[in-house]
Amino acid sequence: MSRIVVVVAIGALILLELFGASSCKHFPVEVIPDPDPIDTTINPPPPPDDTLGAPCDTNVVYFEQQILPILISNCAISGCHNVDSHQENVVLVSYESIMNTADVEPFLPGESKLYKVLIEDNPDKQMPQPPVQPLSAAQINLIATWILQGAQNLSCDPDAAGCDTTHVTFTGYVFPVIQSYCLGCHGSVSPVGGFSLNTYEAVKDVALSGKLYGAIAHQQGFSPMPQGGNPLSDCRVQKINAWIDAGALNN
Repeated sequence: MSRIVVVVAIGALILLELFGASSCKHFPVEVIPDPDPIDTTINPPPPPDDTLGAPCDTNVVYFEQQILPILISNCAISGCHNVDSHQENVVLVSYESIMNTADVEPFLPGESKLYKVLIEDNPDKQMPQPPVQPLSAAQINLIATWILQGAQNLSCDPDAAGCDTTHVTFTGYVFPVIQSYCLGCHGSVSPVGGFSLNTYEAVKDVALSGKLYGAIAHQQGFSPMPQGGNPLSDCRVQKINAWIDAGALNN
């Protein structure tokens, strides 16, 4: 046997001694166990709801409390953008459906169809379409600000600091709630059920008749309102009831 062959054979024996017979065997790697493992074979669980009970920041627009009620009341109605009608395949009933169908571009209102149709000059393209009255400037600005802030699915607890039912006013509290939750169905043109809520006198008449409280409190014998949306919080119902009990004043 030649000297070269002997050297190669000895080298092979040394390698086998060091690393074993399998050429695919490697040095072991220390694996640090995950103290909170997640089964990645299924969809990962959603993040915890950190906003439960969190007070609202006046500098933040909250989708659940401020944006969704406006869209459901004014846009997600029969013949327009609810699940059944889905006009132009746009559905505006939840955060997921809005982000998937309404061409919302976070941080860019001018590139978001949801915003552009609200400020459209062409009445054939403007939303909401008649007989639903247009959104107010404050509502449109709120949607624009929500998009500017990233169009996030944020929520907060308006009652985190407790429910203060003293000094509830029509202009400061009651009518803004009605604008967000009710005017889409109960505007001035063809209001549902014949109840228009677009003026103080109209709201006062329905309030003093007991129909407003019966509907928002989901009392037996009344159609629960808002229709198609989440019920008002207990605190909102209490505040509106306090305003009614005080005489439903135009304050």
